[in-house]
Amino acid sequence: MEARVLTAELGAHADRRVRLQGWVHHQRHLSKVSFLLLRDRSGIAQVVVGDGSTTRLQPETVVTVEGTAVLAEQAPGGVEVHDPTVTVVSTPTSVPPFELRRPTIDAQLPTILDHAAVALRHPTLRRAAQISAASMAGFRATLDGLGFTEIQTPKVVGAATESGANVFTLDWFGRPAYLAQSPQLYKQVMVGVFERVYEVGPVFRAEPHDTVRHLAEYVSMDVELGFIDDHRDVERVLRDVLAGMVATVEERVAPIDVRVPDEIPRLHFTDALRLVGAPDDEPDLAPAHERALGAWARTEHDSDFVFVEGYPMAKRPFYTHPEPGSPAHSNSFDLLFRGLELVTGGQRLHRFEDYEHVLDEQTQHALAGYLDAFRHGMPPHGGFAIGLERWTARVTGAANVREVALFPRDRTRLSP
Repeated sequence: MEARVLTAELGAHADRRVRLQGWVHHQRHLSKVSFLLLRDRSGIAQVVVGDGSTTRLQPETVVTVEGTAVLAEQAPGGVEVHDPTVTVVSTPTSVPPFELRRPTIDAQLPTILDHAAVALRHPTLRRAAQISAASMAGFRATLDGLGFTEIQTPKVVGAATESGANVFTLDWFGRPAYLAQSPQLYKQVMVGVFERVYEVGPVFRAEPHDTVRHLAEYVSMDVELGFIDDHRDVERVLRDVLAGMVATVEERVAPIDVRVPDEIPRLHFTDALRLVGAPDDEPDLAPAHERALGAWARTEHDSDFVFVEGYPMAKRPFYTHPEPGSPAHSNSFDLLFRGLELVTGGQRLHRFEDYEHVLDEQTQHALAGYLDAFRHGMPPHGGFAIGLERWTARVTGAANVREVALFPRDRTRLSP
């Protein structure tokens, strides 16, 4: 039996017999011939079928095709299959609720999500998933090259990471427990072991809203590194990570219109407020402010990205390091990507006495395992987290993060 050839490999097999396997993407019938489009994981190939040599096949029928690869300019990829033998491997029992052969799926997002098992076969949705996969690969490869160690931390925890307001509670053998909001506390602890660590995994936020930028469960790509001077060291690593992600997407999937500058422009939070015309006492940036700053970065610096540094300490978690000389502000940052917050990061507290100062006795008791690392000496450190779905949505131009999540979870959706 011939070894299987992927559709993307057909050009290397011109004038030879090949064996393809995949799904019937579409079948077009003319008077004496029909054209069968076969889809596999690498792309789509055209199979030229003589009149009467095969029956009409439903879309998504799984088939094996054996035939001769022939160069043809008009065919997808410049090659098609002639004189085929088509064998049905599996016949669908129902027709998909939308046509996967169309450039876009002609259905509302809830319908697409309800039928994700088949909708994800559409090339556009597949491409978003491929971009996510390549982004994670680039993230890992860049950090591996910088001496980081990948870790996996618990997703069921005994105390909330940042606050108790937005956590999912569960019963852990009769004890209260929570789904982790982030690996923040654990990755800080692991700086005391490996100095440089990262994690890719799910995090959970019980935030009761239905916005286009939030999910209740999403993939967080977290980084933490020790022996830094300040948050600028963290920003430099983030810049290299983003460049590595873009390069890997372009290598593995397709060119994308994202350029990471050698030096990402920066604004202090107070300057950002003045730039967008917000009051000086505004504690955070609103989405409209982020969009305005994104437009400023594009116009003034030709950059898709801009760092906003020095957020008020009142709006940052307890482990955030204050800005030297301005204790009301922090050595933290957000990275805006095309006018949307993509990354939050900064420098952390690293001395045990600082945590004694900012945490009450009850909280110190609840976080005893975390604080133990600081009792035994921790270097200056910091880190960041990238939301994978936000990144992919921005890269692809998706209007809603649910469009690029395989099986999104939000306030109303628990299936499929």
